Amino acid sequence: MEPTLRTAHDEGVATVTIDRPAKRNAMTPAMWRALPVLLAELADDPGVRVVVLTGAGGTFCAGADIGALHDAAQSAPREQQSLAVAAEEALAGFPKPTLAVVRGHCVGGGCQLAAACDLRFAAHDALFGITPAKLGIVYAASSTERLVRLVGPATAKFLLFSGELIDAARALRAGLVDEVHHGDELDKRVAEFTRTLAARSALTQAAAKEFADGRTGADRVEHWGREAAASGEAAEGVAAFLERRAPRFGWPRH
Repeated sequence: MEPTLRTAHDEGVATVTIDRPAKRNAMTPAMWRALPVLLAELADDPGVRVVVLTGAGGTFCAGADIGALHDAAQSAPREQQSLAVAAEEALAGFPKPTLAVVRGHCVGGGCQLAAACDLRFAAHDALFGITPAKLGIVYAASSTERLVRLVGPATAKFLLFSGELIDAARALRAGLVDEVHHGDELDKRVAEFTRTLAARSALTQAAAKEFADGRTGADRVEHWGREAAASGEAAEGVAAFLERRAPRFGWPRH
């Protein structure tokens, strides 16, 4: 069977599964190319409110397929790395909330993908590592900057200099993950949390995501001010609160 990115939909939540368990979900060039295309489709789907990224077979992603990198070593190694960066940037720029659900190994390019998500929930026995120093690869500047913003310069240097794996507890302390859960509690928490995200205002989430990512220019502030004024979201939120009911947010209108 060809390795794939599988997608399942459930009440506003799209789960994208990296499905190559025999290779610990290592990403082939075709898989890197497929991810931005898939994300563009999900961004345009009004029925999708949240995206979950996870891996099949009890592991998240072991990064790039080293065999593919070896095959490309004599021709276009930079092109191979650029595919991973393009996929990472597509994920980081996705306009809706994204959540990486990490079990097992989350290494190299897999950690790039997890870091590009808005949030990361992990199993208690997950392992994280960024390993270009083991391969003599210069880690992309944009990926390094994202890692530094997430965990700070000292932890980023530790991970990049050493290539050592850290456990979920240390990743939580460093800010690389947001929550750690044991056993079935991870699935329960993900289901609960994604339902919560899907029920909240997509307008608030989209604007907050841009602002949190540093897109705070006057044009974007004015854009979201206009969107908020035209949407009626605040009126619905206040009415729902006063009437003690769940809000029925409808932005964007389709």
